[in-house]
Amino acid sequence: MADGIAVPLDVRLMNLTATVLYALCGLMLLAAGGWWVLRQPFLPLGVIRVDGDVTHNNPITLRANVAPQLAGNFFTVDLQRARVAFESVPWVRKAVVRREFPNALRATLTEHVPAALWGAEDESRMINTYGEVFEANTDEAGDDLPRLEGPDDQASQVLGMYRELAPAFDGSGLKLTELRLSTRGGWQAVLDSGATVEIGRGTPEEVVARVRRFLLSARHVAAQYGRSIESIESADLRHADAYAVRIRGVTTVSADAPAAAAARRR
Repeated sequence: MADGIAVPLDVRLMNLTATVLYALCGLMLLAAGGWWVLRQPFLPLGVIRVDGDVTHNNPITLRANVAPQLAGNFFTVDLQRARVAFESVPWVRKAVVRREFPNALRATLTEHVPAALWGAEDESRMINTYGEVFEANTDEAGDDLPRLEGPDDQASQVLGMYRELAPAFDGSGLKLTELRLSTRGGWQAVLDSGATVEIGRGTPEEVVARVRRFLLSARHVAAQYGRSIESIESADLRHADAYAVRIRGVTTVSADAPAAAAARRR
């Protein structure tokens, strides 16, 4: 008889509530215990391994610089903070950091590949092959890099223009060593001969076309005066359908001009 008596609804709700509360308390205790275990010193971070592209960095020096910035043990160390620490080292462009059981971190690094020096000569900045500006010891970059200048947020555009113009100059026996973009959008090129070429403003297509037109005739213009294209000291391409050029050892002033001018003043 007793077994057939229905349990009141409020009693069943109380029992269910108590069960849920006990379960929640158990889960909270387990979580707290697990967190306490993870934070104990018996799981220290003992090894930092470095691989990947480390041409300009010594793995031992990298570990020594990064280790003081890491806190926690194997489970609690902040991988994001570790990544930022590695990427703050000169020449490091990207770091991928992961845990390796039981007590190690592995950092796989990618270094910047310099494409050009960036900014003024007294700056220690470069631009990589992705058009990103970075700071490092320029003495480690080699002696054959061009120098590019311009607003930092247009570094990629300046690098792209250099890649368009350099082959054009090379085809005429000249070497583009410096390229500058002014804040007003004007381009200026400096050649290995010391010549300065004022290219002016315009779309990339217009600028490249303007330079190619100049190079097509510059050699013939210099030859008319018995000079080579390397004798050009400066050129200004900012004129519509024409350009002005200065050639070493060539003047448009006649040798008799000073005497004639003096005679006119008498």
